[in-house]
Amino acid sequence: MTNIRILWADDEIDLLKPHLIFLREKGYEVVAATSGGEALDLIQEQRFDIVFLDENMPGLSGLETLSQIKGHFPSLPVIMITKSEEESIMEEAIGSKISDYLIKPVNPNQILLTLKKHLDTARIVSEKAITGYQQAFRNIGMSLHHNMTFEEWQEVYNKLIYWELELEKSDNDGMAEILNTQKAEANQLFARFIEENYQDWLQKPEDAPLMSHTVFKEKIFPQIKPEETVFMIVLDNLRLDQWRVIKPYIEELFWLEEEDNYLSILPTTTQYARNSLFAGLLPAEIEKLYPNLWLNDEDEGGKNLHEKELIAHQLKRLGKETNFNYRKVLNPKFGRKVVGEIPNQMNNAFNVIVYNFIDMLSHARTDTDVIKELAEDESAYRSLTLSWFDNSTLKDALKEIAHRGGKVVITTDHGSIKVKEASKIIGDKTVNTNLRYKQGKNLTYEEDEVFAVSKPKDAFLPQVNVSQSFVFAKNDYFFAYPNNFNHYAQYYKNTFQHGGISLEEMVVPLVTLSPKK
Repeated sequence: MTNIRILWADDEIDLLKPHLIFLREKGYEVVAATSGGEALDLIQEQRFDIVFLDENMPGLSGLETLSQIKGHFPSLPVIMITKSEEESIMEEAIGSKISDYLIKPVNPNQILLTLKKHLDTARIVSEKAITGYQQAFRNIGMSLHHNMTFEEWQEVYNKLIYWELELEKSDNDGMAEILNTQKAEANQLFARFIEENYQDWLQKPEDAPLMSHTVFKEKIFPQIKPEETVFMIVLDNLRLDQWRVIKPYIEELFWLEEEDNYLSILPTTTQYARNSLFAGLLPAEIEKLYPNLWLNDEDEGGKNLHEKELIAHQLKRLGKETNFNYRKVLNPKFGRKVVGEIPNQMNNAFNVIVYNFIDMLSHARTDTDVIKELAEDESAYRSLTLSWFDNSTLKDALKEIAHRGGKVVITTDHGSIKVKEASKIIGDKTVNTNLRYKQGKNLTYEEDEVFAVSKPKDAFLPQVNVSQSFVFAKNDYFFAYPNNFNHYAQYYKNTFQHGGISLEEMVVPLVTLSPKK
């Protein structure tokens, strides 16, 4: 312990000499003050890392001293020490933003624990995260090389996200790099897993995991009851790690009833995955049953303009033609309007709200230099998502729903992955523009870098002509044409894209919440 300076203010400081000696022997530098006024003078003149402050001092009281300290040095940790256990005094101290409080008589170990808690937490947490991941690394590695089920893949991905978030608390870049390498290996093996199983799951639904087209029937529909109000909230392009960073704030309002994942269909895009989610059908089935509600890649017009109709059709097929409200929030102004509508929506058994911000954020990061800088890496991307949520109309909507006793299911249509390597592809001018999947005639591509579906009907994808095929980028590849290849390879490198095969795009959150009444 070096260079940690403590200010201890107490009008009976002489009685505390054993504590001061104990701390000095532990390597702390301790400065004593006998009044609130003296403490304030010392703080103005010198640097201190933490203050121990007696609550009951003559003259300027501890609470008055605390108020002035926080007025000038709001980030300086203050530990209030009091003889009183009166709730009102504790509440006033906590309201004045003390870091902690101790009840007299205090013992040396209490003091030491408090110091470590407030001054040494970062180091302790960092060391624990590094040690923990070192122990988990081998177990995760062994799991990756077993023949895993989808449930086991979920478990591995959840562990990788957990350790990614834990290692953010550490300044050990080397350990974070090892985790990134293990994530890359996991994505390579996950792509192989999808190639081997995906089309079989679609042909034999009884063997399939929960997927885009089965989520509503299995998880949403059973929640819809006449005596309750359920809100299905779809955050477009929400990854599992992004859910994890906003989760603690949502848990302030709701009890977490169930936290699950499901598998997004291919392509992992809004056009395919979200239409499938709302229709309860695979894309080829939507095109066949409701041709007026489906547009293919080459068709003109918006590809997700009929979500409300698809929901209504699915409810009808499931035997529950209930009144429901559907809203898609694309900007804060409309978001505020939606919050204002919630009291009336409580009269419905079912409501759907789609928020498009995260998808817009990922696209903006590709095209906007300022956003590129703000979301430079995975950690910054999560941070930007949290910042949006904390200031969003979604947060206001959740507060209003919780206040009125509504139930909530939060999910998404797909996630996104940070792409790093360009994969060459050749096709004619009718090929779609998405960077993680391509569909068209006579495609030429790097076979080991894609999952190719030569017969779209086998993957329940619309087939416009007999020579049409789909290819999905694996791992962290993105497609680029040979013409001006180097320019596009550099332009799109390290951007967040979706449409292909990765844990980040395909294994997505599905959460059921009930209000804290």
